[in-house]
Amino acid sequence: MLTPLGRLDKYASSENIFNRQMVARSLLDTLREVCDDERDCIAVLERISRLADDSEPTVRAELMEQVPHIALFCQENRPSIPYAFSKYLLPIVVRYLADQNNQVRKTSQAALLALLEQELIERFDVETKVCPVLIELTAPDSNDDVKTEAVAIMCKMAPMVGKDITERLILPRFCEMCCDCRMFHVRKVCAANFGDICSVVGQQATEEMLLSRFFQLCSDNVWGVRKACAECFMAVSCATCQEIRRTKLSALFINLISDPSRWVRQAAFQSLGPFISTFANPSSSGQYFKEENKSSDDASVEEKNSMSNHEAPEDIQISPEDIPPAPADPPVSNSSVPLGDGTEDCAETSRKAPREMAVPTDGSLLCPLSLESHQEAVPSETGKKPVNCKHTLPPEAGPSAQDSAVFDQELYNSFHFWRTPLPEIDLDIELEQDSGSQSNQEKPEAAGGLASLGSPNVTVATRKELEEMIENLEPHIDDPDVKAQVDVLSAALRASSMEEAGDAAPSRAVQDDAGTDEPPESRANPGAPVPFISSAVENTDSSLHYIHNDSDLSTSGSFSPDEERRSKVQDVVPQALLDQYLSMTDPSRAQTVDTEIAKHCAYSLPGVALTLGRQNWHCLRETYETLASDMQWKVRRTLAFSIHELAIILGDQLTAADLVPIFNGFLKDLDEVRIGVLKHLHDFLKLLHIDKRREYLYQLQEFLVTDNSRNWRFRAELAEQLILLLELYGPRDVYDYLRPIALSLCADKVSSVRWVSYKLVSEMVKKLHMAAPPTFGVDLINELVENFGRCPKWSGRQAFVFVCQTVIEDDCLPMDQFAMHLMPHLLTLANDRVPNVRVLLAKTLRQTLLEKEFFLTSASCHQEAVEQAIMALQMDRDSDVKYFASIHPTSTKISEDAMSTASSTY
Repeated sequence: MLTPLGRLDKYASSENIFNRQMVARSLLDTLREVCDDERDCIAVLERISRLADDSEPTVRAELMEQVPHIALFCQENRPSIPYAFSKYLLPIVVRYLADQNNQVRKTSQAALLALLEQELIERFDVETKVCPVLIELTAPDSNDDVKTEAVAIMCKMAPMVGKDITERLILPRFCEMCCDCRMFHVRKVCAANFGDICSVVGQQATEEMLLSRFFQLCSDNVWGVRKACAECFMAVSCATCQEIRRTKLSALFINLISDPSRWVRQAAFQSLGPFISTFANPSSSGQYFKEENKSSDDASVEEKNSMSNHEAPEDIQISPEDIPPAPADPPVSNSSVPLGDGTEDCAETSRKAPREMAVPTDGSLLCPLSLESHQEAVPSETGKKPVNCKHTLPPEAGPSAQDSAVFDQELYNSFHFWRTPLPEIDLDIELEQDSGSQSNQEKPEAAGGLASLGSPNVTVATRKELEEMIENLEPHIDDPDVKAQVDVLSAALRASSMEEAGDAAPSRAVQDDAGTDEPPESRANPGAPVPFISSAVENTDSSLHYIHNDSDLSTSGSFSPDEERRSKVQDVVPQALLDQYLSMTDPSRAQTVDTEIAKHCAYSLPGVALTLGRQNWHCLRETYETLASDMQWKVRRTLAFSIHELAIILGDQLTAADLVPIFNGFLKDLDEVRIGVLKHLHDFLKLLHIDKRREYLYQLQEFLVTDNSRNWRFRAELAEQLILLLELYGPRDVYDYLRPIALSLCADKVSSVRWVSYKLVSEMVKKLHMAAPPTFGVDLINELVENFGRCPKWSGRQAFVFVCQTVIEDDCLPMDQFAMHLMPHLLTLANDRVPNVRVLLAKTLRQTLLEKEFFLTSASCHQEAVEQAIMALQMDRDSDVKYFASIHPTSTKISEDAMSTASSTY
């Protein structure tokens, strides 16, 4: 007989803990009972404040679990109880963040995040009540557990409160916590959430305040902190500009890949592909990445340019007199000219005229040479059009440019850039070396010009950097990976010393296509794999990038197979990153890093391919083939699910040359792999030429055979794909190859497969009927009547009714044609001996056929025949048949019809 408030007071003051817990659970119900009276609502909220002081932790935890629900109720009833949440509930949530009991703290943290996510806390309250408490809890003298949890809450709430509050109130304390020397747990939490903070505060704050802290965390002495940094590396890279991404973050990431801890290396390799994808250049991949200054028109134009396989225009070639004056500091930014076209044109130019120069459009390829050096080494060709390019060349490399020697070295390395043009015919390695020496003798002017480019500043700078890198790697010499890197760098150091001592070294460097980082052993044996470069190489900040002018393989045929295997070089991402990515297929990586490393490589390969562009597909081809033949079916399955996306990236020519053989192999693989191909069968086949596409008509029948006959989802997916494939093939192919498969699926043992197959057959009838002449459509209808309408099994006759219902619903045939070819056979089933067939027929006639205007307005013999069939069904001896023939059911969906009838399965 107590009032809601009286009952609340009675049990809230009880000494029994369970009674007080019950009060906390029933607070929301009590508020709903008294919501009409404002004073009673305020009284309940005041009692909540008193209950929050309960000494029992379980009561406080139970109360905190109810706070989000009570807050939502207060928000909905805001006119009657204004400021209720801010005054009564929020102080409790904030106070419990520092509670001594761990369960209470965890519950309050979850409640706070739920309230922020639902936007139930006012912005003013966040600034004045929530953030000050969190900042106080993260003070140096705060409890260790409380401090760690408070930092985690600050990081999680940053995306919810926005950039302004995060920059003013959260970011300064977050930077302090990143340098907490006493608690590695705090640093680990900061590292794990670093990417979220960067994405909230934006590029400027990230580069000015956060990047230095991130470098410190990546070199932390606790491996868990470094592992957290590796996991969020992509998010941090997204918040920086391209220059920092290339010159600083790349070197930092290489250090993580070479980390002494296996767990750090494992996390780094998992993030390697996503990190490489952040280098995507809109001009080469069609993908835009935080390029707010790009217009949509530019995006569409560049995407079209990047996805074309045509040769680059001639106006990319630059003569010295057309070079505009350069600014003091050349910018390194994304060019508006497609990178793929520029790179392709460079190789094309080198093949057409060795004495012409094509200046690449990427900012990383700017070359610090004087105008006189260009004129001496590469004479211009008259009559060429001037280039429309946003990049300019750096200033002359004279005595006044010694201060910027390191910067110039970062942008250009003559040892890798300049080389003699590749021969037009395929040669063996020994013959190719001989032809290289002969070509130098035949072209003394060009060789002299190229040799003169070996600047002492470049050699000295490279040698000093190599010495520093070797010195930095010596403490980790026990690691096999690091030892291999030291060997490579030592060989490079010896090569640079020999280059300085010998007069003929520059010409040898021009002929060497492998690069300075290739050891002598690799040159002697071209078939041996080139050792990958780890943290040491990237510390040079792009000075050791391999830069070649390889054209799009879809338009170039001047590379021998050996040359292609050795040419794993590009200029889109730092070469050291790509080398590490390509090494993920090395069997030793599975033993020293992660057994699933090949799967991670396969998962991120489409993103890496999109970043590099189709003109650099030669860098990934061998890796892709290795993954496609991997022993683990999970790796092949990952590739099978993404092969259609890769085909879009590469275009039709490269797809036909490189992906079709792998696709054919997947068709004969395990069902776990085949399902990946099958789910995107239409997406892949539509990219192929019509002749190549028709070759797969013979193999579609093989999808009906599976390793496990109970795998009915495989056959259902096949039916779905065949519906899409109808648009890719002509009437003759559809009738000869797809029709037998469709009719087989209509008789499948599983009803879900049959329902999709009915849709497939109806669409097939529509396509064949619209063809000229419609003889294939008539033949298909006759086969349906013969195989299903007159089937001795009742399930076949029922399937015929289902097909007719789908044909009517989807307007696959004109009604006059339906009345001529299908309806007479359909109406004969009114006398079928199986009630389930008659039930479905009654539903089809009543709710589908009679809905068509043709049968409503026409007084033809067809309408009379339908009415006679319905009258016969209304007088049927089966009650269900009578019911569906007499009324007008509301459902018109074929699946619902089948599920509502006992005849849907057998």
